[in-house]
Amino acid sequence: MNLALPALVPALPALGAAATLAVGRRSPGLARPLAIVPVAVSAVLALVVAIQLGTGQVLDAATRLTPTGGPEISLAIHLDGYSSLISVLVGLVATCVQVYSTAYLKDDPRYPSYAALVSLFTAAMFLVVYSGDLIVLLVGWEVMGICSYFLIGHHWETEDARSASLKAFLVTKLGDVPFLFGIFLLGADAGSFRIEDVLRAAGDGQLGHPTLIALLLLAGVAGKSAQFPLHTWLPDAMAGPTPVSALIHAATMVAAGIYLVARLLPVLLLSGAALVVLAVMAAVTMIGSALCALAQDDLKRVLAYSTVGQLGYMAGALASGDREASVFHLVSHGAFKALLFLAAGVVIHAAHTNSISAMSRIPGLRKRVPDAYWTMAIALVALIGLPPFSGFFSKEAVLTAAEHAANGEALTNGLGPASAVPQAAGWIVLISAGLTALLTAAYAARLFLVAFHSPAGAAVPAAAAAPGLSAAADHEPDAPYSPEPDEADPAVAEPPAMRWPLWVLAVPTMGFGIAGLRSDWLPALLDGGSLKPSAVTAVTGTGLAVVGVLLAYGAWRSATARVTDGLPAPAEHGRVPEQAGAPAAEVIVADPGRALLGPLFGPARHGFGVDRLYSALFVRPVEAAARLVRFLDREVVETYVRGSGAGADLLGRAVRLAQTGNAQTYLSALLAGVVLLVVLVAV
Repeated sequence: MNLALPALVPALPALGAAATLAVGRRSPGLARPLAIVPVAVSAVLALVVAIQLGTGQVLDAATRLTPTGGPEISLAIHLDGYSSLISVLVGLVATCVQVYSTAYLKDDPRYPSYAALVSLFTAAMFLVVYSGDLIVLLVGWEVMGICSYFLIGHHWETEDARSASLKAFLVTKLGDVPFLFGIFLLGADAGSFRIEDVLRAAGDGQLGHPTLIALLLLAGVAGKSAQFPLHTWLPDAMAGPTPVSALIHAATMVAAGIYLVARLLPVLLLSGAALVVLAVMAAVTMIGSALCALAQDDLKRVLAYSTVGQLGYMAGALASGDREASVFHLVSHGAFKALLFLAAGVVIHAAHTNSISAMSRIPGLRKRVPDAYWTMAIALVALIGLPPFSGFFSKEAVLTAAEHAANGEALTNGLGPASAVPQAAGWIVLISAGLTALLTAAYAARLFLVAFHSPAGAAVPAAAAAPGLSAAADHEPDAPYSPEPDEADPAVAEPPAMRWPLWVLAVPTMGFGIAGLRSDWLPALLDGGSLKPSAVTAVTGTGLAVVGVLLAYGAWRSATARVTDGLPAPAEHGRVPEQAGAPAAEVIVADPGRALLGPLFGPARHGFGVDRLYSALFVRPVEAAARLVRFLDREVVETYVRGSGAGADLLGRAVRLAQTGNAQTYLSALLAGVVLLVVLVAV
């Protein structure tokens, strides 16, 4: 293979970003082709590289960048089935996002800088995927972090966007610090930062601190991939433009942490304690995020918590020792989650609100956005994990991996012995993943039913809706809400650039899962293990998903019956003001989440108070310490500084008073001094 091809994959989007920044503002007409063409060409090249590499092949190439006096830093490329598969996903999603953004942000004056950052973001993820050296990988890792800061804060004129971007940057950096030390320690133990050398050292048992290294690396993964306890930045990041959410959640930043652990899984297999920690982290993340998603009113926050939970699935598969299942779900999830966010953007443009309770009051919303309605339905079925969509096969692969690990037969596929995975880790993942499957089905069904099928909106046909009906849509006053500025005309249908990417992503959402059924397809590209679901987990997982859908549907029917019959809602804050142009009476939103969660609804809506806990434990003490330091600096240190200056000033004034310019005064003072000295000597 010509090494120029994989080298061009990350280089082209980076060059496109530089060109867009250079000429985009002076020549706005060039910004869109400079944004789309390099990323699209990189996507095609990534596919060509994957085809040329084939299955079961590995390509390593490196050149030394600089001597360090210790382990060398190399500009290295490592290509295998994992990097090939994920690079194709990154290219596909990034291209769809760039095309979609040309319409979504067509009137945004800051579009050139936005498009350049998306291209740079894509280039950084390509660098992470293709890099064969941990230090070079770290460069791409950090570039993604700074790009996310600027993209989440794209609408910097709003307080939500400014605080969300700062929070995302600080929380992820909190994980990056131990991650950096983990890389240094790993390189010191292995004698090299080359991933190939690190894995060889792990296989030979040459790592002296495997548990410490694994835990330090997991801290960085928890930050980047939004795992408990560093998950809180991701729901707030919804203040950024919706296409950015699709890119972050589907193919870049949050996927980077899972991909890194998959690459370095042989290192984690040396520490059973680290695998148990990863399993517990995944379990808490899965269940907690699913409960939170069931209580959100903001459409994008529902999807954000969904991403957190699905990343927990991937982390759970890694804790079970099966990176094939983890990456299978990563790619499957990347397709349907990008589809969900882009479809949500179409719905939000049509409804002029993120609130699903407000959407439920818009007459004929699903008829206004038929493409988004049907593609979102496809993606939600994949998220629930019902056959034959891709989410079913990848979710069942995770459950199968956990089942084998719980039985002491972990599917490590030759990366380590099955006994390296504690059975406790398998049981933790298996039980939590089963419960999460039920909750995922419930919140996905709730989102679809409330947003598109509530009687308040379905009662009036689309033709009867006034053009500006949705302009004054509101959201539930107690619900976290992350709106973004919206200038779209609700009377104008979304342009093709916002519609055809939905159907492009719908294809892998429906069909990608089949690739795991035959051993000579997807498994041959990865580690060669089986990705077929076991009968027990397939029946159990599907049954739990069906139960979740039925529970949500039953609770929704009960709530809609109360609305239809005019009975009071279970809680007063379930009532939201009606939109402009509709009847003046308030409408009670038929939200099944309240009935399903009961007393947990309020805490789940606010993330179980984790942000408030962090504020009490960390933010307030730091602010108090800062105030104390400011007081000591201004009132104590500066007092001494000002005092020394004042003393010198007073001494100068006293000396100046003695300088009269009269010679007789000077002689008299001199004589008095001499007399005083004589008297002192004589005595």
